[in-house]
Amino acid sequence: MTTIGHFLSNKPWSGSSDRNGDIFNPATGGISGRVLLASKQDVDAVIELAAAALPCWAATPAAKRATVMFEFRDLLKSNIDELAELLSAEHGKTIPDAKGEIARGIEVVEFACGIPHLLKGEYSESVAINVDSYTVRQPVGVVAGITPFNFPAMVPLWMYPVAIACGNTFVLKPSEKNPTVVLRIAELLAEAGLPGGVFNVVNGDKEAVDALLDNPKIEAVSFVGSTPIGHYIYSRGTANGKRVQALCGAKNHLVVMPDADMDQVTDALIGSAFGSAGERCMAISVAVPVGEGTADRLVEALEPRVRALKVAPYTDPTSELGPVISKQSYDKIRNLIDQGLEQGAKLVVDGREISLQG
Repeated sequence: MTTIGHFLSNKPWSGSSDRNGDIFNPATGGISGRVLLASKQDVDAVIELAAAALPCWAATPAAKRATVMFEFRDLLKSNIDELAELLSAEHGKTIPDAKGEIARGIEVVEFACGIPHLLKGEYSESVAINVDSYTVRQPVGVVAGITPFNFPAMVPLWMYPVAIACGNTFVLKPSEKNPTVVLRIAELLAEAGLPGGVFNVVNGDKEAVDALLDNPKIEAVSFVGSTPIGHYIYSRGTANGKRVQALCGAKNHLVVMPDADMDQVTDALIGSAFGSAGERCMAISVAVPVGEGTADRLVEALEPRVRALKVAPYTDPTSELGPVISKQSYDKIRNLIDQGLEQGAKLVVDGREISLQG
């Protein structure tokens, strides 16, 4: 069985902790591997290494840092099939969804390629008598990212390419539910020429998160995930004097007007509700038709489209909807459907007892 560790100074690292967690194949529920869970001592050791790498990397010319990003972008593109396979195997989303996620991440890497121009300061002469004013942009220091399971490649790629291109060093704590694609991408970043210690990955749970939030050498933290955890990270991080940005949960509504093109509405709802197995903050969870006639037309248009969805594991190239990440998520969704029925909802398409061959 595969054991997934951490990534330190451009190579795999096991750390000192003897704790680990299971990685599941969402399509079967079977255990596909184990992930090592970092201790506070492990996290502190990684931060020390990132801090040691900071002065040299911060002093590296922005154009040279951008060169690494250009090479990294090319490696992501040439390895996208492998990365999508790794991602889907642990998340459950279809291969096209996985490739779309990675492509969105590559867009941020391309943005980071242009960092030399974006890092230019400003200069203003004579803002007062014999006074000129200028600004410079400098690295913050060692920064951290804490990212969720639903976009294990894209969300981290929102963070560290820009942070690294700006001269910071980075410690990433991804979701322990699907860590493999993150570590493979870390290897590609090292292959692109990034010096050791500039980008590091620690897998873990709350103990690792608290160690990042409490360590004084972490200057800033970026988080994407649920609202309760976001509140916790923001409160604890800012209490320790860190810059914290927390992108929390979302609930999206789609309003359907009486004159709407129902085919277009249906396309939008199918893509947003079932894409990435519905596990994303941009999913449309509530559709609000204006008028009873609009509601009837919407249900009439949606029903055959939902019934026709191909539900299958990612290994089926015709799959349109893969499994959710875990049995816990599955049970939560079923419970919500049951609550709706108890409150008087009519279930037009029932997928609770769906059975897949094999």
